[in-house]
Amino acid sequence: MKKIVTILLSLWAFTTLSTAQPLVKTHVETGDIEGVVENGLGVYKAIPYAAPPVGDLRWKDPQPAKPWQGVLKTDKFGPWPPQPERPGLTRDMMSEDCLYLGIATPATSVNDNLPVMVWIHGGGFRTEHYGGDLWQHLAKRGVVVVSVEYRTGALGFMAHPELAKESKNGHSGNYGLLDQIFALQWVQRNIKNFGGNPSKVTIFGESAGAISCSILCASPLTKGLFCGVISHSGGSFAPWDDSNRSMLTGASQKGAEQHGVAFLKHLNKKSIKQMRKMSAYDLTKGDLGFDGFWPCVDGYVIADDQYRLYEQGKYNDVPVIVMTNSDEGALFSPPTITLEQYKQMGTAMLGEFAEEAYKYYPANNNDDAFHSFGDAFRDLGFAWPSYAWAKLQNQNGKSPAYSAFLAQPSQRSFSPDPRRRGVAHADDILYLNGEFLTQPEKYPHEAAVAEIIQQYWINFAKTGNPNGKGLPYWPAFDESKPTTMQFSNGASLVTLPNADQIHFVDRMYKAVREKTEAKRK
Repeated sequence: MKKIVTILLSLWAFTTLSTAQPLVKTHVETGDIEGVVENGLGVYKAIPYAAPPVGDLRWKDPQPAKPWQGVLKTDKFGPWPPQPERPGLTRDMMSEDCLYLGIATPATSVNDNLPVMVWIHGGGFRTEHYGGDLWQHLAKRGVVVVSVEYRTGALGFMAHPELAKESKNGHSGNYGLLDQIFALQWVQRNIKNFGGNPSKVTIFGESAGAISCSILCASPLTKGLFCGVISHSGGSFAPWDDSNRSMLTGASQKGAEQHGVAFLKHLNKKSIKQMRKMSAYDLTKGDLGFDGFWPCVDGYVIADDQYRLYEQGKYNDVPVIVMTNSDEGALFSPPTITLEQYKQMGTAMLGEFAEEAYKYYPANNNDDAFHSFGDAFRDLGFAWPSYAWAKLQNQNGKSPAYSAFLAQPSQRSFSPDPRRRGVAHADDILYLNGEFLTQPEKYPHEAAVAEIIQQYWINFAKTGNPNGKGLPYWPAFDESKPTTMQFSNGASLVTLPNADQIHFVDRMYKAVREKTEAKRK
């Protein structure tokens, strides 16, 4: 009899588990919501986490969303933040009312207590959108995925002296970063209602999203909001100056405000009041003739030079994975660049460091110029910040930093140039979004690498350590040893890729940092 009861209980448990439905109805602090079922997941595509930043709230810190009556249907994504139009993206698809987030959850109960991964999209702090498939391939492996929208371009990052006077904290700019922080605070308060564990949140992002993750790691406003970080192509470790941002320096709030003043002059406006009356489209359109809005060192969201903050141990000490791609710059190298143009651009961007740079990024013809420009862009923009992040954390922190290098050969790429020699910028997204995993016959090697990467990422989200059964052991970064995990026809440990170039960039940034700091004394 006892045996029969045991069998019946087992059958009941199996039936209950196999018929359990994903969580598609729940409650958040502002009301009841209903999602949809997609691929066995509960998917909520547009949850307002803040009030629409319109009218007088333009260029203000994000404010709480207003409660609603009844059940809010979240079966469609929110609008894109205002940005330049392009094929497939038209003005009617955008709105300044853009502060929404999406969630994909495998949970069947609010008590499932699953790890959470919060995605911050890239786009140069100017473009792109939080929507898409919400990384459902990751969610199906047992994590709750959240994707966050934030203000971009001038609406997200314009600084101006008038705005600083309006702020009780005296800051201006960085509104897009404040949106991200506001969303992470929302996650802490609400994610349990989606079966997530608020004490087990990993933030991850690509390009500007990875830079955002890096900034959030050192921001005094984010303590306790996450316990791990995964960076795809990005970090924020350049020195800053009181002028506008350049290839080698970030801008202080003072420098960013000078840029904002120039922007008003460009638009023939005399006050922020006049700017708030302009349409969002007219502030962000492609033919605006003015660009360059970026996070600035405001002493509030970004306290100081992040390199120095890490040296001093003044950052959120959590485990991190930092990954760069082998040919990041292929997406940015001008297709028609000539040898002469390469030399002119190098001199203009690097100044006194240009001649030494040509030794590490040589060119004797136009094709060389294309590749060397791309390699230099890779290292200055992505590889060196990632290297600095891993090095500084493992020197000064308690939590491990893991270094990765994506070098998988593939015909599939976001870079259309046939001269591409490796994994271009943004190609890493294809290893997370199912592009390869759903086409293993067409992309067998890429699919195998995608499976490995996703297993590492999920292990990390669950435990703070990427290692797990059946995977090559991955130690924390140590420049003196082969500790960078290279993803290419599998996974194997290598020494720091392009080490000579990275060390040159390191010396260059050291010299620039010393000069900018001397100017401030």
